[in-house]
Amino acid sequence: MKNVKRKILVLADFNKSVESILKNTAGLAKIVDADIDVLYVKKPTELVEKESQLSAMRTINKEHFKIKKEMLITTEPISEASGININCSLHYGNVKNEITQYIQEIEPDIIVLGKRKSKKINLSGDNIADFVIKEFSGPIMISADENAFELDKDLTLGLFNNSEDTSNLMFVKELINTSVKPLKSFRIVKNAKELEEIKETVSEPVDEYVFEYTDNTVKSISNYMLKNNVNLLLLERSKTNMKSKSKNFMSDLKTMMDNLNVSMLLTGVEHPDYSN
Repeated sequence: MKNVKRKILVLADFNKSVESILKNTAGLAKIVDADIDVLYVKKPTELVEKESQLSAMRTINKEHFKIKKEMLITTEPISEASGININCSLHYGNVKNEITQYIQEIEPDIIVLGKRKSKKINLSGDNIADFVIKEFSGPIMISADENAFELDKDLTLGLFNNSEDTSNLMFVKELINTSVKPLKSFRIVKNAKELEEIKETVSEPVDEYVFEYTDNTVKSISNYMLKNNVNLLLLERSKTNMKSKSKNFMSDLKTMMDNLNVSMLLTGVEHPDYSN
């Protein structure tokens, strides 16, 4: 039986530069053997305001073809260079509703969001990142413009506060096998006593960096990652994080996104055993 290709969904805003996001996604797709779907959602009110229905339809149709052409101009060179299929879709309507329906339709294995230079990651100003992180249980990559892992660059994987189960999570083994060794592991502990509880979590060579929590800890981690050329940081999600500690998790995650100049991959919530 032929293996079914995995799917990566990129939620992109073509009003902004998306080339680095797509190149990062192509690098990830090459590792996990996936095709890419790109979804761009626009509100109808962004195109038309006080126009007649006929005039509004003409405006939407004209803008639709213009945007689709821009999407193809951006994606086709990346698709040809990588040999990865990239499908582009342009939808109009409520952003969250359109995203939800599209996720249900194509059932992606991974979703990719872009990290904006303003240190806020959203699609159209509607807290889309928060929405997707809370609603989608699969892996999510937050793509940074800097320190990208593109097709012609080696992957240097960093692990953040990883547990003993990290290496069994979906896609993690493939990332570990592809990454430059030794892996880089970063931990934040509340106090020195927690150091005694730390255990090795993967059967690979690991350089471990442990930081006691302070207001500047995340910035210190960022500096260490830059020195070690880390270009993808793996953050493990869990049911505990997403439910009983959801507020703290989202707060900590936003702090990481605001201060780390590196792409981040949040693992899936369900923790399936992925040993194939």
